Amino acid sequence: MSQYRIRSTGEVKTQGQIRSMHPNVSLPKAWGANVHESLGIDPVASTSAPAPSSVYKKVSLNGVVQDSEGNWQQAWSEEDMSADEKTAHDASTALRERENRDNLLKATDHCGLSDVTMTDAMTTYRQALRDVPQQDGFPSTIIWPTKP
Repeated sequence: MSQYRIRSTGEVKTQGQIRSMHPNVSLPKAWGANVHESLGIDPVASTSAPAPSSVYKKVSLNGVVQDSEGNWQQAWSEEDMSADEKTAHDASTALRERENRDNLLKATDHCGLSDVTMTDAMTTYRQALRDVPQQDGFPSTIIWPTKP
């Protein structure tokens, strides 16, 4: 979705919003420098959100900034998650890690069939997988057991 900065106000609007602001103006599909100039707008370049610096941080779009060449681009800011966001993050991470653990257990289910003798190493490995959610630091920090 293309965004534009209105020079007179500094507001950032989508192309659709700018079209709505000028209902009696016929505008081309593709906007070049001449359209930007006549509407008093500057294009805003999309940028990728940076990765958060820690588990309980979040990155959100925070307006626009001008780069060293005078071009406008999206700006990002980082902030701490709220208590509710931390709880939701931990719950979704725990669910995902339990699914990973369950898949690792399923991959070794054949070792427990009635016509197969499970080795002590495999029994220990499978129990360690079952114990993953009881580890200190779960779900953020997990020490996965090594498959024999």
